[in-house]
Amino acid sequence: MELKWFILLITAFIPLLVGFIWYNPKVFGNAWLKSINMTEVQMKGANMIFIFGLTYLFGLMLSSGLMPIVIHQMGFYSTLANEAGIEDKSSEIAQYSKQFFETYGTRFRTFKHGLLHGILTSIMIALPVLGINALIERRGAKYIFIHLGYWAITCGLIGGIICQFA
Repeated sequence: MELKWFILLITAFIPLLVGFIWYNPKVFGNAWLKSINMTEVQMKGANMIFIFGLTYLFGLMLSSGLMPIVIHQMGFYSTLANEAGIEDKSSEIAQYSKQFFETYGTRFRTFKHGLLHGILTSIMIALPVLGINALIERRGAKYIFIHLGYWAITCGLIGGIICQFA
C-alpha cells in the first residue's frame, strides 16, 4: 500500500474552507459571535495571515491524525513496523505483507467510510473537548453545537478524502 502524502497537504485546507462558510454571518457566524458575547467590530484587527497559517498547520496535524483512523490498513504497519526483515522484499514477512495488501489493501477505502469515521471522530474526540471547554468557560449548548457541526463536517470531509484518495 503506497500512501499519497500530498493528499494531507490538500486536506489541511479543509478547516479553512469549511470555516469560511460555517462561520460566515449568513450561516452561523452571527449565532457564534452572540454565543461568545462578541461583535464583528471586536473581531477586526487580528493578524489573519498568522491565524490562517496556524489554521493550515493545525489542519495538517488533524489530517495526519485522522489518516490512521480512517485507513484501517495502517494498523498493519503499526503492528509490524519493527519486525525483522520487513524491508527485505525476499523475506517471509515481506511476502506476507505483500499478500496481505493484495488481498485486503482496498477494503473499506471509500469516501463514505472515511466520512463516517471522520464524523465519529468528531463526536468521540471533538465533542468531549468542546464540552469540557464550554463547561469551564460557562458557554451554552448553542456554542458547543455550532462548533461540533463545524468539526463534524470538517473531520468528515478530511476523513472521506483521505480514505478514498490517500
